[in-house]
Amino acid sequence: MQAPFQPFPDFDPDNDISSLERATLDAVAPPEISEIDGWLLPFDNSTIGRATSAVPLRHHDLHADQVSVIEECYRAHELRPAFRVADVASLAPLHLALKGLGYQPEQPTLVQISSIKAMRAICLAAPACVLASPEPQWSCVYIGKGFDPVDGAHRVQALSRSQHAVYAYVELGGQSVAAGTAALSRGWCSIHGMRTVARWRNQGLASRILGGLADTAAARGVDRVFLQVEESNTAALALYRSAGFKTAWRYHYWRHP
Repeated sequence: MQAPFQPFPDFDPDNDISSLERATLDAVAPPEISEIDGWLLPFDNSTIGRATSAVPLRHHDLHADQVSVIEECYRAHELRPAFRVADVASLAPLHLALKGLGYQPEQPTLVQISSIKAMRAICLAAPACVLASPEPQWSCVYIGKGFDPVDGAHRVQALSRSQHAVYAYVELGGQSVAAGTAALSRGWCSIHGMRTVARWRNQGLASRILGGLADTAAARGVDRVFLQVEESNTAALALYRSAGFKTAWRYHYWRHP
């Protein structure tokens, strides 16, 4: 289990966990969301785990008997139940309940937080272009060669539905070669869908995407940013570390095998 880490003096777990999780769903924009007993239940037929798994709005005082209620909600929508739960000691009874029902933890993912100022500082070249709507210059990266076309299409669809998103891209030689998205809501800038075409990686393009998104967030008066990155993605973790991101907590997806 990991103890909660507070990256900023004003990080208030009781309020900021809830606002961060709501902001996450503002970004991936599932067609339907229910809220029951301190949980958010997004319903979507998608490859995006955050859009298809129940997530608690706090990291304490959650009861194991809630699991069966949540399961029934997903089954009523003809979707497989799944849970996205922080690896913190206070949720150990919930972990045990999920294990007892045959769920297994997978895909360890870090929730990381930084400041807009620190994120902007790593962009030493021209920042990415940022669009107010999901134009082809942005979306073509996700469905282009080298990326899973089904997952890419789901991400384009989900992020395009968001009422809070802006869309960044870098173009070289008349071709879009990197893209990313930010959603600005609940006092947060959240980063999603960072992608760079394989032959253009390690050339600072992701930093330009973050720089463009940071400028947009700053212009709207937002000064805090978060993202969620798989623990095994060492290249992304190195980039985000340079942008001041620190881990607030880790979670696993709990699914039936």
